Amino acid sequence: MIITQNDSKQLLALNKPKGYLVTRSDDLGRKTVYDLLPPWAYTDGWMPIGRLDLDSKGLLLFTTNSKINHALTTPKNCIKVYEIWVRGHVSDEHIAQALKGVQTPEGLLKALKVEKVGMGGAKTKLRVIIDEGKNRHIRRLFGALKDQKFETPLKVLELKRISIGSFKLDIESGQWRYLSAEEERMLIQNLF
Repeated sequence: MIITQNDSKQLLALNKPKGYLVTRSDDLGRKTVYDLLPPWAYTDGWMPIGRLDLDSKGLLLFTTNSKINHALTTPKNCIKVYEIWVRGHVSDEHIAQALKGVQTPEGLLKALKVEKVGMGGAKTKLRVIIDEGKNRHIRRLFGALKDQKFETPLKVLELKRISIGSFKLDIESGQWRYLSAEEERMLIQNLF
């Protein structure tokens, strides 16, 4: 990767594929996101901003700046947009429940916006916007809702984060790049 003087010195983006852990190392020897980044990302202390679980994919930002990390992960500070495939027929009632909030063993989970963008057999494609990121937030939110036809929980089959704040994912799966200085400015301008 060629570094230009126009690149951010504080933020880089990775398009995380499914099957990689967001951790510095794994006792079981599983693949981590650091396997996709240059060795200096690990040794220089680049840390992921937030998480994506093993089965999720999409945008993951990294920084060495703890203030930026904190600002981007503080609830209500920054919206995140996901595209998901859900097993089951997601109704307008489900969407209303997700917007209102669903009580789960992990607490109240809700979305800011849910938009139905497609159907495929017994699956529904949604675009979901949240401004907090509790552990497995979207999977647990939809898992707490029942398919009215089959009386089974809805299940998120595929989850991909496509944007964080003003930054939209624009790189191939498994690839990384620095944000430009302008992308960094746009992303953090209202956070401090």
